[in-house]
Amino acid sequence: MAEISTADLYDERGKALQSLSLQLQDIGGMTGFSGPVRTIRCFQDNALVRRALESPGNGAVLVVDGAGSLATALVGDQIASLAADNGWAGLIVNGAVRDRIAIGTLPIGVKALGSNPAKSTKTGEGEVDVPVDIGGITFAPGAYVWCDEDGVLVDPAGNAGA
Repeated sequence: MAEISTADLYDERGKALQSLSLQLQDIGGMTGFSGPVRTIRCFQDNALVRRALESPGNGAVLVVDGAGSLATALVGDQIASLAADNGWAGLIVNGAVRDRIAIGTLPIGVKALGSNPAKSTKTGEGEVDVPVDIGGITFAPGAYVWCDEDGVLVDPAGNAGA
């Protein structure tokens, strides 16, 4: 499916969509991606992220709310590779990633605040498939998200049709 630009989509659908003003970096090998939202809330611990991405993604976008922490990476090349291999469309990380060069070669979209080579803990603390607030926008399971070089748009009602 050809990706529609977020600017064109916003022009077409306007206020039915929410635009994330938080400036995220494009890190994955694909800058344009979209899909239904799945979520994880965690803080400097990526065990739940790995667990989710080991399962079939069915074209979903995993939104990881790491509370904006840049102290440790929540996604590295191995986890991003799992996502690509298991059919996830992309990842939006409100936090840090690592292995930027390797992630940039993978056929998956990854947007994040930045990078840090430090590993996160792996205790499994956090929540899965709960609404998360990032940059004033609520990402809830069942919403639909579009991402490209211009930014991130969310339809809270989950209407994927462009």
